[in-house]
Order: sequence, then C-alpha cells, then structure tokens
Amino acid sequence: MIKVNLMPFRAERKKENVRQQVSIFVLSIIFVLFSMYYYNVSLNDKISAYNIKIKNINREITKYNKIIKEVTDIENRLDILNKKTSVIKDLELNRKEPVRLLDMMTSMVIPKRMWFTKLEAKEEVVTIKGFALDNKTVADFMTRLENSKLFNSIDLTTLKQQKQNKLTKLTKLKEFVVSCNKMPLKNVDTDKANK
Repeated sequence: MIKVNLMPFRAERKKENVRQQVSIFVLSIIFVLFSMYYYNVSLNDKISAYNIKIKNINREITKYNKIIKEVTDIENRLDILNKKTSVIKDLELNRKEPVRLLDMMTSMVIPKRMWFTKLEAKEEVVTIKGFALDNKTVADFMTRLENSKLFNSIDLTTLKQQKQNKLTKLTKLKEFVVSCNKMPLKNVDTDKANK
C-alpha cells in the first residue's frame, strides 16, 4: 500500500488561509482608510461651501444694514420736515388770526348803538369791553357772537350803567364786558369749506 503524506499540503493550505486572511484584513483596512479619507474630503468640501455661503450672507446683511440705515435717516429727515411743515402751517394760520378776529368783530358790531373800548385775545379766551346804548343791544351782540360759530361759551361778565358827559349832554350808557372762547381756526376753516 502506498502512503501519501498530506501534512505539507495541509501546512500549505494553512499558510494560504493565513495569507488570504491577512490580505483581506489589509484590504479592509485600506478600504476603511480610503472611505474615511473620502468622507473627510467631502465634509471639508461641504464646510468650505457653507463658509462661502456664510460670507455671502454676511455681505448681503451688511449691504442691507446700510440700506436700512439710509432708510431710517430718510425717515428721520422726513419726520423733521413734516414737523417743520406743520409748524409753518400753524404759524400761517395764527398769522391771519388777529386780522380775522378784528374783521369778524367789525361785522358783529351793531352800528351807532355800541362801541368797543378794548378787545383782548389771550390764547383761547377773548375779552370784549365796550359801551352800548341799552341792554337789548348787548343781547343782540351776544346773539351775533353765538351765531358766528367762531366762539363758544359766551358769557356776559359785567353789565352796568355808566354816565357819560359829552359836551354838557348827560347820556346813560351800558358798560359791558363779554368773555368767550375762540374756536380753533382749523375747525372754522373746515366748517366754511363744508358749506
């Protein structure tokens, strides 16, 4: 009978298995290292892309902040201009007020029956002092003031008889003081515009 020695074949096979396992292990380590390198490169690319986007967004933010600052400056200047315009309009209205007041008073005076001695306007209150021939004339004057819609809260503060000596003629006149509140000039102008 022939005897075959299989020991070297088994040893060869064992060596081949070890070589195969080592090569698989080395190849798997190379594959893992290559995968990690590729993943690292792709992450770095994404990071650099996001950094570029952040820089672009920051540039846009600074650009828009400049625009916002310009807009707020323009709004502030516009507010100042509107305030100046409203002051000018108020001054223009108030400039005409004394003339308008005197003009209205001349139209409300009852001719040859009453005379003013003093006309005083302080802010909203107008005080009218004068003489009238009788009580009815003062009442008619107050009615004219009420109907003019330029005044409200018309009050007769004093009414007394006063003796006047004009060239030896003794006449009895009624001295009166009327106080009233002025209506704002803007309201009066809008009432006229509505009519």
